[in-house]
Amino acid sequence: MEKISLTLIEPIFETEIRVLYGDTDAGGVVYNATYLRYFEQGRGDLMRANDLSYKILEERGFVLPVVESYLRYKAPARYDDLLVVKTSLADVTPYSCRFHCHVLRQDDNRLLVKGFTHHASINKKGTLVPLPGDYVEKLKTLVGS
Repeated sequence: MEKISLTLIEPIFETEIRVLYGDTDAGGVVYNATYLRYFEQGRGDLMRANDLSYKILEERGFVLPVVESYLRYKAPARYDDLLVVKTSLADVTPYSCRFHCHVLRQDDNRLLVKGFTHHASINKKGTLVPLPGDYVEKLKTLVGS
């Protein structure tokens, strides 16, 4: 199996999330798919902090759906844990972008989950289209800067 790179690239944006009881499963740990919501929170905060709001992009007629995701679980989070989601933009093309995320427990800095989401640029009809040039240029400033 090919090794998947999940390295965070500067700049790294941090978001704090408190685990809600509803985020956990019958075993008392954060349900596996919940981490994708945490990834979404991290990348949304990163985008807003850099004047690249998804809302504004959608108002311009573009959508960035997840077309691929990968998560590697290292240790569980539990109810009321304070988590830090570290997010970086790993790659940008006119048609897609890829975000890397690491989720750590704040009190012991333990890595719990790492992974990525890959997004395609489509219009409201679902057709693959290039992102606006100004948007791509702003995104590129966040890759390895």
